Amino acid sequence: MEDKKKFMAKAIELSIKSANTIGGPFGSVIVKDQKIIAEGSNKVTSTNDPTAHGEIVAIREACKNLNTFDLSGCEIYTSCEPCPMCLSAIYWSRLGKIYYANTREDAKNIDFDDSFIYTEIPKKIDDRKIKMVQMLREEALKAFEIWDKKVDKIKY
Repeated sequence: MEDKKKFMAKAIELSIKSANTIGGPFGSVIVKDQKIIAEGSNKVTSTNDPTAHGEIVAIREACKNLNTFDLSGCEIYTSCEPCPMCLSAIYWSRLGKIYYANTREDAKNIDFDDSFIYTEIPKKIDDRKIKMVQMLREEALKAFEIWDKKVDKIKY
């Protein structure tokens, strides 16, 4: 348990450092075999990248450091419960466990409110705030057909 507290303390330290600079108040570390292999803090405003949340930054660094897109066997420590985007990325990267400190309600209280995304996801496509228009499906299916028949594809 001591190591887990140390890893979370590092994520919190990154969040505080980020809050004191140009980033948002979020930090994360990714751990493998009881060792930090990647760190990330919120870089949305410093990089003009709305996807540069602390968890995403850490996932990108971990994948680069391990030379893989599969982070099975790793865990993430994050200063706040992951937003829907980060949670999806955590699932896609196959991280095995999430440790978090602040809750989504804590984040909402300081104007980081993801409630609208949680309510948008289960809606029917036509009922979502951002309108979606399907087009050129037949043409696009060609890429899927090629992928489906490809014998040397790397599944992910």
